Amino acid sequence: MSGIYIHIPFCKQACHYCDFHFSTSMKKKEEMVLALAKEIEMRKSEFQDEIVETIYFGGGTPSILSIEDLRFLIDAVYRNYKVVENPEITVEANPDDLNKETIRQLADTPVNRLSIGIQSFFEDDLKMMNRAHNAEEAKKCLETATQYFDNISIDLIYGIPEMSNEKWLQNIETALSFGVPHISSYALTVEPKTALHSFIQKGIIPQPDDEVAQEHFHILVDKLSEKGFIHYELSNFGKENYFSKNNSSYWLGKKYIGIGPSAHSYDGKNRGWNISNNSLYIKSIQENKLPIEIETLTKTDRYNEYIMTGLRTIWGVSLEKVEQEFGKTYLDYLLNQSKKHIEQALLEFVKSSEVETVLKTTKKGKFLSDGIASDLFLLNL
Repeated sequence: MSGIYIHIPFCKQACHYCDFHFSTSMKKKEEMVLALAKEIEMRKSEFQDEIVETIYFGGGTPSILSIEDLRFLIDAVYRNYKVVENPEITVEANPDDLNKETIRQLADTPVNRLSIGIQSFFEDDLKMMNRAHNAEEAKKCLETATQYFDNISIDLIYGIPEMSNEKWLQNIETALSFGVPHISSYALTVEPKTALHSFIQKGIIPQPDDEVAQEHFHILVDKLSEKGFIHYELSNFGKENYFSKNNSSYWLGKKYIGIGPSAHSYDGKNRGWNISNNSLYIKSIQENKLPIEIETLTKTDRYNEYIMTGLRTIWGVSLEKVEQEFGKTYLDYLLNQSKKHIEQALLEFVKSSEVETVLKTTKKGKFLSDGIASDLFLLNL
């Protein structure tokens, strides 16, 4: 089973914290949609023996596309690939694009999952982040969306400068009041060359505080587990049967094709990424050339990726898998590097079956999982 990710590289305006690839000019939208459909067709040979179980529209802002554009691209996937009977088809959307009529029309397409970029239910946070929607639109779109869609995920950002624990808890409780079955939540990070980075350097906005972010993270984990959510990946919480199949496929090392400028692909051995330039992407596709760079992953690269993704998820890192796929030298290295983190109660061994033991982060270690993983990485062998 595998997935197709389609990157829609347009946004109404630039959020202050974002460093993803997008354009605020919509001039090339029609050409882009045709190019995306053509790339979908050009790459079908990569998935001759694969069955597609997820189609994910990310961005940018996929909800900028018309319903006809979305149908056109979904049809292109169905025309060129084998697709499971009931695939998960997700569209990322912003509240300001989701009025009642649009939601109703979306519900009439094959799209069966919405991922809505709420980020906060407070006006001052949304203004600081330069989001295109306001707090009222955030609530209104969820009221309507939950009438038409059962499978909805929302994004929330924590660790915002000067956000109190009480205010953060209020954000979580507002989200829960709509009964959504999935929440993705991320710490506000300051990426170089973003507006947020510039504002912090100029002293307009205070630097986010790691300790505050860690407190917010633990409040989130406790509150959502109390409400029956499973914390299945560092930033993702789902009710039973509502985990994101698309995102889970990345963490479980399944194959996926990334369509569109800046989109990444993975076939189990090689990682590829498309050019991050809309005009050059369109020109290349029109000339029947794939604008992709490919890197063959070494055994050590694959080991490092498995450690990183494994420690972020409830599935952990299987000691048996490390030995089988990478060899005893890698396993010995992992066990040795893990010792101090186990002593500090950040990592633990859990028996997942009679024949399998997995290494997992403890509740205390979860927030630090990326740092712990990097300590277990191998530079070369």
